[in-house]
Amino acid sequence: MKRLFVMLFLVFSLCLMAEELIVYTYDSLLPFAREAFPIFEKETGVQVQVKTFGDAGALLAKLISEKGKADVDVVIGIDNLLAKRAFDEDLFISYLPDNARLIRDLNLIFDPLWRLTPYDYGAIAFIYDKKELGTLSFSSMDELTAKAFKKNIIIEDPRTSSTGLAFLMWTYALYGDNFLDFWKSFKNSVLTISLGWDDAFEKFEAGEAPMMVSYATDGAYSYEYYGEVSYGTLIPGNKGYVQIEGAGIVKWSNKKELAKKFIDFLISPEAQEHIPLNQWMFPVVEVQMPKSFEYALVPKEIVTVKDVDIEKIIHLWESVIY
Repeated sequence: MKRLFVMLFLVFSLCLMAEELIVYTYDSLLPFAREAFPIFEKETGVQVQVKTFGDAGALLAKLISEKGKADVDVVIGIDNLLAKRAFDEDLFISYLPDNARLIRDLNLIFDPLWRLTPYDYGAIAFIYDKKELGTLSFSSMDELTAKAFKKNIIIEDPRTSSTGLAFLMWTYALYGDNFLDFWKSFKNSVLTISLGWDDAFEKFEAGEAPMMVSYATDGAYSYEYYGEVSYGTLIPGNKGYVQIEGAGIVKWSNKKELAKKFIDFLISPEAQEHIPLNQWMFPVVEVQMPKSFEYALVPKEIVTVKDVDIEKIIHLWESVIY
């Protein structure tokens, strides 16, 4: 009888161990994960293990290097630019979430095959210290190449950061094949090129530079935490580039059905209501928005890029910057 009890206990323990979902993502998703994922765990009895790898660019590089071998089920954080490389590598299965109808705008669905499901979005923008620079209003990004901004701007590296890549593509969307002419002048305004958004924001908050590339929702962040909009948000000419982030299920996961439930959860109102004050992005489904988001900047015009060779653009950028 005792031996039978031990065997049953071991079987039960193994079953519990099997009910674990492993998620790869980027560092700054952790606040959202800490708030939202316990809801899924409570509803399903599944333990979600989160592993982070810097910014989204580093995340994708890690996934590709471990393709077919990585102990991972779901990847969160591949945006509408990094998606092309991910699709070329054939990393994800197609899965149309059961609650996909909740997504508020069809334009947010950047993959018609549903290898990546959108979970948040936001426009790229500059944020700046109003105490040092005053209130800025530019009709063109060219104005940021002026001598007054020499070594005053922190940007993110497009080779390692999804924010940095989105900014590079923003300049390409605005200038087309002439984007290098802008960068030849703009590089004089750049103080440093950070590996990712987290590092850039730390430098900005520490006062290393009065301006950085960030998101149009940062005014909301300032109001939420400081009770005022302590720094300005700028989209030159009100022509903004929108980054859409997605999540997908890796092809080699042996827990695909469980992973599908997790993707469904990720775009449920229960999870999405935690997006604004943790991701500082807009949720893809309708939820009650915090008052602070009244201070998020919304571009009047959205610019996009289509069918571009991202690796070629990055290589051309490198030839100017370095």
